[in-house]
Amino acid sequence: MRTLYPEIEPFDSGLLDVGDGQSIYWETSGNPDGKPVVFLHGGPGAGSGPAHRRLFDPSRYLIVVLDQRGCGRSLPHASEPGFDLATNTTWHLVADLELLREHLGVTRWQVFGGSWGSTLALAYAETHPDRVTELVLRGIFTLRRSELAWFYEGAGAHEVLPDLWPGFLAPVPVGERGSLIQAYHRLLNDPDPAVHGPAAVAWATWEASAITLLPRPELVAAFADPTYALAFARIENHYFVNEGWMEEGQLIANAAVLRQIPTVIVQGRYDLCTPAVTAWDLHEALPEAEFRLIPDAGHAFDEPGILDALIEATDRFAV
Repeated sequence: MRTLYPEIEPFDSGLLDVGDGQSIYWETSGNPDGKPVVFLHGGPGAGSGPAHRRLFDPSRYLIVVLDQRGCGRSLPHASEPGFDLATNTTWHLVADLELLREHLGVTRWQVFGGSWGSTLALAYAETHPDRVTELVLRGIFTLRRSELAWFYEGAGAHEVLPDLWPGFLAPVPVGERGSLIQAYHRLLNDPDPAVHGPAAVAWATWEASAITLLPRPELVAAFADPTYALAFARIENHYFVNEGWMEEGQLIANAAVLRQIPTVIVQGRYDLCTPAVTAWDLHEALPEAEFRLIPDAGHAFDEPGILDALIEATDRFAV
């Protein structure tokens, strides 16, 4: 069984001005002359962390990690008063990746993404397939209406987690519960901290409580940090209200353009956030991809079986 590589520190980092008053945090670690790989975090709005560097052999990879617009160490932060999300869309993030690739002098790179990161990886690769050497995707999410309804609108996940669902409903007035995503959009963008604060914590806590097969109270507590929760919830909800600025089913419908890119799809069978049907639909649209359905795992990248499959893939693609 594979484990995370040892902890490492970046050898370079910075803030890249991507326009629209936005600067994204980036860092590079591992081997400066190694094979380039870019790690795309989830959410959107979750930000990256030191553990994400450890998915790649530092002796063989040039590891690029970034925080997407509005979260993590990028500026400005979506928790700030008056933060404007108008220029934070899927296609702005795709363009940011190209700017970062060019800034770093990388010609082509492996693209690794889980959860929302898999969405962004697919959107980027379908737009710039000539820039992608391989795709490693985990916990597949494509923003189809059925995927959003399952987890956020009471169309399935709430029946598996009935004890946690009331906490997600709590901030939403009864009269607004016909569309929970829309109701949360109003709450999260209310200027009153007494309104947007509890809503952000409820949104983030619901998600954190569902991403692992077994409960991890420390993970839920980290997501409930008010500053983190507000940026995370605002950005996610903004993307969901706008359905990712994509046509329904767009990423799976366009998957054929990826057929020449070696791809691994890793999915936990008991993933409550992004159910396995989406990964299966992607695999059927991209039959050339290697499909790994982990029988005893949920959603998180560090679930034991998922972690093993991901590092096996990055090790194999390191050459």
